[in-house]
Amino acid sequence: MREHAVIIAGGGPTGMMLAAELALAKVDVAIVERRPDHDLAGSRAGGLHPRALEELDQRGIVDRFVVLGKKRPVVLFPGAILDKSDLPSRYAYSLGIWQTQIERILADWIDELGVKVYRRCEVTGFAVDESGVAVSLKDGRTLRAQYLAGCDGGRSLVRKHAGIDFPGWAPSLSYLIVECDMVEEPKQGVQHGERGVQALGRLEDGRIRGVITEQSLKQGDEPTLDELREALVLAYGSDYGVHNVTWLSRFTDAARQAASYRKGRVLLAGDSAHVHSPTGGQGLNIGLQDAMNLGWKLAQVVKGISPQGLLDTYHAERHPIGAAVIRHTLAMTALSRGDERTNALREILPQVMRMDGPRKWYGAMMGGLDIRYDVGGDHQLAGRRMPDLEISTPNGPQRVFTLLHKAQPVLLAFGKPGAIDIAPYGDRVQRVDARYDGPWELPVIGEVAPPSAVLVRPDGYVAWVGVGDTVGLMEAMTRWFGPPSSA
Repeated sequence: MREHAVIIAGGGPTGMMLAAELALAKVDVAIVERRPDHDLAGSRAGGLHPRALEELDQRGIVDRFVVLGKKRPVVLFPGAILDKSDLPSRYAYSLGIWQTQIERILADWIDELGVKVYRRCEVTGFAVDESGVAVSLKDGRTLRAQYLAGCDGGRSLVRKHAGIDFPGWAPSLSYLIVECDMVEEPKQGVQHGERGVQALGRLEDGRIRGVITEQSLKQGDEPTLDELREALVLAYGSDYGVHNVTWLSRFTDAARQAASYRKGRVLLAGDSAHVHSPTGGQGLNIGLQDAMNLGWKLAQVVKGISPQGLLDTYHAERHPIGAAVIRHTLAMTALSRGDERTNALREILPQVMRMDGPRKWYGAMMGGLDIRYDVGGDHQLAGRRMPDLEISTPNGPQRVFTLLHKAQPVLLAFGKPGAIDIAPYGDRVQRVDARYDGPWELPVIGEVAPPSAVLVRPDGYVAWVGVGDTVGLMEAMTRWFGPPSSA
């Protein structure tokens, strides 16, 4: 029986991101993945949003993605294209990059980090005891780990076997997503049908990618060519001579969320924890953010630095984010329908959304930049993402995000050098004496009062804010990074 500290079921973007976070913390992690490699049928998801790009920057790999993608400084709202280029982030844009490329980059990264991947393998079951989890594989082997993370998609075997409920909304619509050739020139762009959106457009290689809302709800993720032709005729009046279909899949607007992201030694992330309509392209992005939130916490528990209770903060912080995304996709799906009442609503709402306040709120929300976790404290920075300031340090100018490349917490002290003593945490928290003279600006909030010190978690969120004193600092360190060292 092969043993690892953590086993991850599923080697998609969420699973690989979680594996990388654990590997950076020197945790023995392995992925069980049914595919032989990371080639996908179809290009799949189509972009990375600002917060996901920031988090990839925090690990020093964002340039690998940016060089292959297209920067799009806009956000889509039903009936409007909204500018988001003035968001206070280095990534005030969405990056157009296909999931196939995203997965290849992440696969190369985890290979560099030495992550073990069991390919052509599937988890078929597991048994949990007081000390760990015995994971059964389809080929008859058994792996053992302290924790099992289910990143195995919306039909997650891990979630089902753990007995975690998956409540939500049954589907009311189904969509076909296709990549193909067409004999006739199709009508390109977005149009609203009575039941939902249709869109056809050309890929970089000249082929056609389309999303078509079916006129009646259909189930099954392997639709036929005849069903595609029927849907095209009903939506456009022609099937345009569709042929050479290299990818055809069906998605619905079903929206469900795991009742708990943790059950003892079993954890869920990504689509295993939440599924929803692809509207807005949120799924892959919040899966990466789930992994960033969970990774460092799980690493500290595995290494005995923090008690198991730290893992409960994963559910407490990420479950509300998943619920909010589900509500948003439900609303966007409703607004995308083409009946007369919805058309009238879609004519009015864009006028509101183009106003600065709603526009900035929507851009930040869709980009994941408005998140605030409950870490305690009244300062507006507390619980929010740390801005990527260009600070002055004894080692020269640095960006804050570069200090997070090793996935370790950082205390930024803006007062007298050496004034804050964190010796009991010197083996876990990097203290950086810094100076910054510009304004501190947060998305939606605007400028905030500059602090005298900030404790930043490995995922880039502010755990504690000091304003002229260190009251609460040691309590925050103990809460997030375990008890102080006795040395």
